[in-house]
Amino acid sequence: MFGFFNIQSAIINLTMKKSDTVVIEGGKKLTGTIKVRGAKNAVTKIMVAALLSEQPSTIANVPDIEDVRVVSEMIREVGGEVKETSDGVIVITPAELHQPDTNALHKIAGTSRIPILFAGPLLHRLCEAHLPTLGGCEIGPRPVDFHLQSLKSMGAEVEESEKALVIKANKLGGAKIELSYPSVGATEQVLLSSVLAKGVTELRNAAVEPEIIDLICVLQKMGAIIEVGTNRIITIQGVDTLHGFDHKVLTDRIEVASWACVAAVTDGKIFVHGAQQEPMMTFLNTFRRVGGEFAVRGGGIEFWRGRPLTSITLETDVHPGFMTDWQQPFVVLLTQAEGSSTIHETVYEDRFSFTNALNKMGAKIQLYQDCLGGTHCRFENRNHLHSAIINGPTSLHGAEIQVPDLRAGFSYVVAALVAKGKTTIHGIKTIERGYEKFEEKLRAIGTVIISE
Repeated sequence: MFGFFNIQSAIINLTMKKSDTVVIEGGKKLTGTIKVRGAKNAVTKIMVAALLSEQPSTIANVPDIEDVRVVSEMIREVGGEVKETSDGVIVITPAELHQPDTNALHKIAGTSRIPILFAGPLLHRLCEAHLPTLGGCEIGPRPVDFHLQSLKSMGAEVEESEKALVIKANKLGGAKIELSYPSVGATEQVLLSSVLAKGVTELRNAAVEPEIIDLICVLQKMGAIIEVGTNRIITIQGVDTLHGFDHKVLTDRIEVASWACVAAVTDGKIFVHGAQQEPMMTFLNTFRRVGGEFAVRGGGIEFWRGRPLTSITLETDVHPGFMTDWQQPFVVLLTQAEGSSTIHETVYEDRFSFTNALNKMGAKIQLYQDCLGGTHCRFENRNHLHSAIINGPTSLHGAEIQVPDLRAGFSYVVAALVAKGKTTIHGIKTIERGYEKFEEKLRAIGTVIISE
């Protein structure tokens, strides 16, 4: 495992060792065992939480992915120290922080949207936060309005320019905040900003994803007082100081679902070591409804196709609904199901753009502006192609495709695995942002990868 923590040399070594393209020979039944470690969407936020204390913190079950390397380098840019002490374990020591160079931070962050979450720790430690504007995957606009409005509600002053944000507050104070949508990022922002604020913060319509709960567990270990109530209400009582923590990050439920889809779509059998049932319950029920099967045993979950795949009507939603990041590999799975399946995307308005490449490979997917489902949808009558009908089963064939974003990228891999012939996928470094050693794992279950 090459280290997380010298990002420039890591990128150089990666470029020397491998190209940004992979060629997959599909049509094989894939079987074997793979190991999935900590969730990308949890570990990077937990790393930021470590900056709230001057004491060292230890994080275990850390995946070797690009986003962890990027956040490690961002922490160094604000004066923290990040070290790998053993495989999958890092120690963050943030004894002395300083304002980052926003241009340097922007260069390190690239498309990562993590920098805005540095606001709370920097405000509490330095009374100011100088941050770049944000990037992110191209799946629709994800404005920072929720973040900034929440900080303003707590007493911060925000100065915006084209390339930078300057946020100031001598001392944040508790506030009553209600999100118009249960945004994960905005919820994380309020948590990281309110734990050391003066007074009580009440957050309504909060996100309650398992990754959010994992972050709350970390903050509680640090000395925070946080109550998760009913109806998406989180109450945070500010404390004077926080201390370091030891924490094992929950397993990445998005990656687990991706491998489950691989098992079912190829009619193989894959044991995912580290997979956890409780965070996966909604996915597991849906997987079983379409013909997938699973068994929870031996420190993980085994997945396979239990019967011929059948069509389904599905809507994505915030937790505990069907996760939007499960949608893309599931679309590929449904191309092999008998009948017409309907998916209504209610979280990101442009998330179906990746289906053009699947149609190029032989899928029959039609997109619609209408809300093809009963869940309340923010995108109704806004001319977004956010519903899809997938007709199957269809025989997929190899093609040459370009990865547009992280989750779509792995879905192209899933499609390549079931397709007849060779599929050339360009842009695999985007996949490496969130999937640890994915080529190594593909080979472990019998995938034929052709060297360029």
